[in-house]
Amino acid sequence: MGIVLGSGLGSFVDALIDAESLPYSEVPGLPQSAVPGHAGQFVYGAVGRVRAVAAQGRVHLYEGRDASEVCAGIRLMAAMGVRSLILTNAAGGIAATLRVGQWMMLSDHLNLTGTSPLLGGPNFHDMTEVYSAPWRRRFLEIAANAEIDLAEGVYAGLLGPQYETPAEVRMLRGLGADAVGMSTVLEAIQARALGLEVAGFSCITNAAAGMGSGSLDHGEVLAVGQRAAAEMAELLELVFEAEEFSA
Repeated sequence: MGIVLGSGLGSFVDALIDAESLPYSEVPGLPQSAVPGHAGQFVYGAVGRVRAVAAQGRVHLYEGRDASEVCAGIRLMAAMGVRSLILTNAAGGIAATLRVGQWMMLSDHLNLTGTSPLLGGPNFHDMTEVYSAPWRRRFLEIAANAEIDLAEGVYAGLLGPQYETPAEVRMLRGLGADAVGMSTVLEAIQARALGLEVAGFSCITNAAAGMGSGSLDHGEVLAVGQRAAAEMAELLELVFEAEEFSA
């Protein structure tokens, strides 16, 4: 199983059993992020009954990378034998029902980045069910049993790096988005094109512009993500300890 950790969520690897790390800098051709909160390494270990590799950080379009570079780590994971992928991110909450510090499981997404990792040919892949319905049912069931407040909704992926304006957030709400961020959608597209089963989770680290008071700050994003990482580790451990799970 592969796990991609978003801003502030890198401490999830503390929950991995028998962990070993490999810096991205030691993998030829793999781009590295300069964004705070993205350590830039693979960490190998186990979650429950499942062997896992966690990508502790990712690169983004807003760093001047193209879609192929953004998804290089996904292609590498697939080449290493990963067949199931969990994508996590830090996101701004749009839906009024979402609270800061809560996790939202992705039911679908809006790719508003203006690009795709599949550019370059007639790479027509079905995206009817990007995020695995069986996985979503299983996560919701186990979260409810463990009294973990897991929401579900649509994630809008934008280019960034600036945060959205209040008018843009109103537009996104009208399009059906429940949360917004600057990652994940391209990785999900790449993973599905490679035949991987995908689940996605947004940590709601702040209210999107116009949805709350105060200004938006990356430091706040990191702090909330670090606190929420332990809850995600608990949920994943419960899911992957289940005997009926097979990745």
